[in-house]
Amino acid sequence: MPTETSFLYLMICLLAGISLIVLLTTKFKVPAAFALIIGCFFVGLGAHLSLTEVVNHMKDGFGNIVRSLGLIILLGTTLGILLEYTGSTSVMANYILKKLGEKRTVWGISITGFVVGLPIFCDSGYIVLSGLNKTLAKRAGISIVVMSVSLATGLYSVHCMVPPHPGSAAAAGIIGADIGKLILIGSLVAIPAMIVGNIWARYAGRNLPVPIMEEEIASDVQLHQPSVIQSFLPIVIPIALIGLKSFIIIEATPENNWINAVLAIGDPVIALIIGILLTFFCKKSWKRTELSRVLQDSAEKAGGILVIIGAGGAFGAILAAIKIGTHLSESLALDSMGLFFPFLLTFILKTAQGSSTVAIVTAASIVLPLLPVLGLDNETGKLLCVLAMGAGSMMISHANDAYFWVIAKFSGLEMKTMLKVYSVATVLMGITSFTVVYILSKFL
Repeated sequence: MPTETSFLYLMICLLAGISLIVLLTTKFKVPAAFALIIGCFFVGLGAHLSLTEVVNHMKDGFGNIVRSLGLIILLGTTLGILLEYTGSTSVMANYILKKLGEKRTVWGISITGFVVGLPIFCDSGYIVLSGLNKTLAKRAGISIVVMSVSLATGLYSVHCMVPPHPGSAAAAGIIGADIGKLILIGSLVAIPAMIVGNIWARYAGRNLPVPIMEEEIASDVQLHQPSVIQSFLPIVIPIALIGLKSFIIIEATPENNWINAVLAIGDPVIALIIGILLTFFCKKSWKRTELSRVLQDSAEKAGGILVIIGAGGAFGAILAAIKIGTHLSESLALDSMGLFFPFLLTFILKTAQGSSTVAIVTAASIVLPLLPVLGLDNETGKLLCVLAMGAGSMMISHANDAYFWVIAKFSGLEMKTMLKVYSVATVLMGITSFTVVYILSKFL
């Protein structure tokens, strides 16, 4: 292709590829992984790579991202499912709500969503806690709109910002950010987002009509639930271990045995394994068949997530091969945009196709070669970049987002109410999170 038109041509290929991915996932309901793979061929062949080159780059990108994140996603998913299966999530929820008191029920349900959402995906967490949410709303006489959106935003705040959730974990793997620091700082950034979601839910939902709630039938209540300590330990211990490792600045040497030990058990893989082992104490006895079934469910769910992340890595490898980052940095004034560019890019992708995971994985693939020109090509910059993309992946959750419909279905809320209360809440959460990240960039 002529040199003077190469940038324009590549941009047309990129935009057409992204548009194709959005169209396939939204209109034709093609699974995200297959849409990304189709996008790889479309962009790669369109940019004059040979078929063999496209396939080889896809293999490399897919393999590299799965190699770095495969075990973390598998173990994180397993931890969440085990906590749900053993009843630990309900114990944590009831404990938080009991300690805060009935007058602070709305804050309690937000905090519950935040804590339970650390190891559990937001859609699964909402389904698990929806019964408790309805019971509390009825008991306290609070609008189910307020309670549902408060719970939903509490879960959503950490889902978009904190590994081992797939979007932020994949972005960290692609960009090269420290996952341990991302867990700790991402959790802190998610707190203001949760607070804003709670405040907006109470404000916007205060005068809306309350849908009639069906009676909850407590048919699955466990007779032997774990203790509060048993329920919290599988979350607290891994986070503490990962965080401790991330902030140790002493290098490992043969003489520093305790440093070596901390660095070993603070690795996210080892820390998550410890968390999983602790969940086995949350149930008095395990049958071989039930444990096998739970672990199989975990593997199947993790497999679906890994395929999406791997396909995202393949798409990133194609973009690297056609040097889209070099062309963008030479043709656009990106040096003045800094963190705003990854935030804006992820926001556009999220709003267009609905999946926070697909949005942040695609954005990370585009942003990676642009890190130097954005001024983010260092350890702190990479961390802030992933956090900015996490903030962008919050907004806007609307009718093309599966989580949007999970909330509506399990709470009995109409689409108009969801758009007015929940969708607006996600916009405010994303803006708040990015503002916090921007402020942090001035001090880190």
